[in-house]
Amino acid sequence: MKLKLDKNLVFIDLDFEKKEDILNFLSNKLLEHDYVKPEYPKAIIEREKIYPTGLPSLGVNIAIPHADNELVHKTSIAIGMLKNSAKFCSMENIEKELDVKIVMMLAIKEAHGQIEMLQKVVSIIQNDTLTREITKMTDKNKVLTMLEPYLN
Repeated sequence: MKLKLDKNLVFIDLDFEKKEDILNFLSNKLLEHDYVKPEYPKAIIEREKIYPTGLPSLGVNIAIPHADNELVHKTSIAIGMLKNSAKFCSMENIEKELDVKIVMMLAIKEAHGQIEMLQKVVSIIQNDTLTREITKMTDKNKVLTMLEPYLN
């Protein structure tokens, strides 16, 4: 699966404290750019309540929210780097909260594409130097240049 990264979906230094706010912001940006259907933002919030998406990392904790592929027009990913961390429940243990600094919202059209994309995102999570570096960046294009080899 080839992913076209869109610099209009990369956001640096976002100032949100609640996970719902960042989820609404990113999902509505996907909607605004016609990557997803109107039901997508609500589905993201509802899915996060049942299946948390926070992942611990040696570098910076990441959340990878996503919703049903039937709500997606075109495969993409919205990336938000937070100025301050937001609390997300851990995917591994829903009782545990993680301080997340990077949110990578997946909008995957292909029915089995989520597994492939999750594997790619895990390669980012496992690179603590990369996750720390991109949270310090101020240029969207540089963020995309650094992430592209991992996502494609």
